Amino acid sequence: MSLNLYDTSTRTVREFVPIEPGRVSIYLCGATVQAPPHIGHIRSGVNFDVLRRWLTRQGYDVTFCRNVTDLDDKIIRVAADEGVPWFVVAERNQRAFTWAYDQLGCLPPTVEPRAMGHVPEMTELMRRLIDKGHAYASGGDVYFDVRSYADHYGKLSNQKLENMLAAGDTDIDSAKRDPRDFALWKGEKPGEPTWPTPWGRGRPGWHLECSAMATKYLGGTFDIHGGGVDLIFPHHENEIAQSQAAGDGFARYWMHNGMLQLGGTKMSKSLGNSLLIPEMVRKVRPVELRYYLIAAHYRSSIDYSDESLQESAAGYRRLEGFVSRAAEVIHDVDATAPLPQAFVDALNDDLNVSQALAVIHEVVREGNVALAQGNKEQVARHLAETQTMLGVLGLDPRSEQWRNTGDSGLREVVDALIAVALEQRQAARARKDYAAADSIRDQLAAAGVVVEDTPTGPRWELAR
Repeated sequence: MSLNLYDTSTRTVREFVPIEPGRVSIYLCGATVQAPPHIGHIRSGVNFDVLRRWLTRQGYDVTFCRNVTDLDDKIIRVAADEGVPWFVVAERNQRAFTWAYDQLGCLPPTVEPRAMGHVPEMTELMRRLIDKGHAYASGGDVYFDVRSYADHYGKLSNQKLENMLAAGDTDIDSAKRDPRDFALWKGEKPGEPTWPTPWGRGRPGWHLECSAMATKYLGGTFDIHGGGVDLIFPHHENEIAQSQAAGDGFARYWMHNGMLQLGGTKMSKSLGNSLLIPEMVRKVRPVELRYYLIAAHYRSSIDYSDESLQESAAGYRRLEGFVSRAAEVIHDVDATAPLPQAFVDALNDDLNVSQALAVIHEVVREGNVALAQGNKEQVARHLAETQTMLGVLGLDPRSEQWRNTGDSGLREVVDALIAVALEQRQAARARKDYAAADSIRDQLAAAGVVVEDTPTGPRWELAR
């Protein structure tokens, strides 16, 4: 079965065929850094990290471009409220996003362009659009003329031009030929940062930035454009319009992840219901939060609750527990183990991670049976399959990313301290001082450490 992906532009599941055999180019709309990230922001990064990992596993050389919007109206307002330059707000929050992506095991992007470093490319794109009659300068602004592209505008979002409202991206629409025209460039205003162009000083509109950066790093036509479903209109619709009107093929596949909600309401700063990443990784470990964010199908919405988060974390710990127990018996894991076909089929079916996780849980169930029966050959096979599948999803507990993270990054220290206590317990049992042995076990339990006696000796895990 080949890889099939849901393409928003055709509203169908299509076989994925890259432009260039063996190579895949992906552009993901990244953060607008007016504030630190909540889990709704990071879901997109984690979902597309899984796509990237799966394409890499299939042998593709992946170029992954994730942009940063480091200036917009909201950033300007925050900076004004704080009395600091706009770039102070942008840099602070950009670092917070980078930290969050790293915490949740996202691979670094191949390139991470910042919008304000690409004004020359934006200026050139505006020039091309004006020369082709698809844009016009007016009162210091530059606008895209949607009626010049009327036969195509609205296809991504499945809308008709005559039913659309005004763009709403300027204070007044009197400078526009049509209220639905959107701003490519916003003329100079007091107190705002500006850059020079042939049509006057100002700053770019949001939509222009992504078209300029995507084509600079991935070419005029590239494979996949991704982002949240809330970006379909107007952002991605406008990207397509300005890029294709200028003569670029732009993205061949459009993928959009669903929203993360709280009580049925979209997470947002304005509603005060955002759950910031530093807060979340105090509730569960980062790897458990990653598991939670990818466990639902990427196109579905997630209605967040603490209860669902804890249930998901418990599901990951069941997988982790098997890997830990099996690794005590099998010391050399076959890193070349093939993936179960059911797992491959699940990910090739529009990146169905929820079904892929069901396959992993089934393999773990069989592995636990093999452990109980002392069948080392079967344990070795199930352990290798489990680690390989978890590795594809960025969840392998024995990987470099997660191996020694534990809680608060102190796993190695905790290991050493608990080992001392267990040695004392074993010594007490050896001299038949069972009261002392039980006391040590009870003290560990009171500290949140569960001890299990196995045929190969005692093992422990943190109670949750």
